[in-house]
Amino acid sequence: MARPLRIEFPGAVYHLTSRGNEQKNVFRDDKDRTIFLDILARSCNLFNWLCHAYCLMGNHYHLIVETVDDTLSRGMRHLNGVYTQKFNWNHHSVGHVFQGRYKAILIEKESHLLEACRYVVLNPVRAKLAADPAQWRWSSYKATSGLEKPAACLTTAWILQQFDQKPTSANKKYREFVQDGINARSIWEDLRSQILLGDEDFVEQFKDIAKGVEALTEIPRDQRFLQRPDLQELFSGIDKDNKRLRKNAVIEAIEVHGYAQKDVADHLGLHYSTINRILGNKRNQDS
Repeated sequence: MARPLRIEFPGAVYHLTSRGNEQKNVFRDDKDRTIFLDILARSCNLFNWLCHAYCLMGNHYHLIVETVDDTLSRGMRHLNGVYTQKFNWNHHSVGHVFQGRYKAILIEKESHLLEACRYVVLNPVRAKLAADPAQWRWSSYKATSGLEKPAACLTTAWILQQFDQKPTSANKKYREFVQDGINARSIWEDLRSQILLGDEDFVEQFKDIAKGVEALTEIPRDQRFLQRPDLQELFSGIDKDNKRLRKNAVIEAIEVHGYAQKDVADHLGLHYSTINRILGNKRNQDS
């Protein structure tokens, strides 16, 4: 199983998800959800986390967590591990509850945290489980909107301060902001290498972290090649009729920068077999 590249440092903000093993539900009833939020609250206290948003679905959960200290791995091990023990005890079961490792996307706080929090609480609406986010009991939306008391795990201060210093006005503007997000563009259009959500300057800060991990096949390909140029840059200025230059760029994209053959084919509007043939001819020349 691929081992995700983790970037941890004090003050980091993450979108965290864990899915049920074999796509099974990790929350069978409201008791499970209550237990999970209690464990999350204890995890926040133990590992100095700030939970800005959450949403508990059926077979997975979403969290937006700020780690005041660099405790992401230890905290997630505690959160998922203790919950698994409680779940198996309550349902007289054994084995894994969550599928593999959790997913952590590092978020640029200044530019993308608000949008990420909005994305999380809109999950039930996108899944057509609720017409309005206020109808879904197991998210942070109602508490941040001022419609109910926040769970012990939740901090709403930072989000509300982005809208207004007056609580009632901030609650109202937050609700409007979330409603506007129902038809907004996907925040994942800005996702880089499966683990970074931010602008170009933010992504640039972490390129050196990927140096030296290109050959570690246990780390997913997109994360190993964090510092690679995008395909638009690699093929910029190459005329489609210049087959020699395009062939060389194809080989560089795949063999040097780790792009999948399908990604290159899709970018160039070519059939997968054409890319495969270019690589095959190159290997024959090398042998």
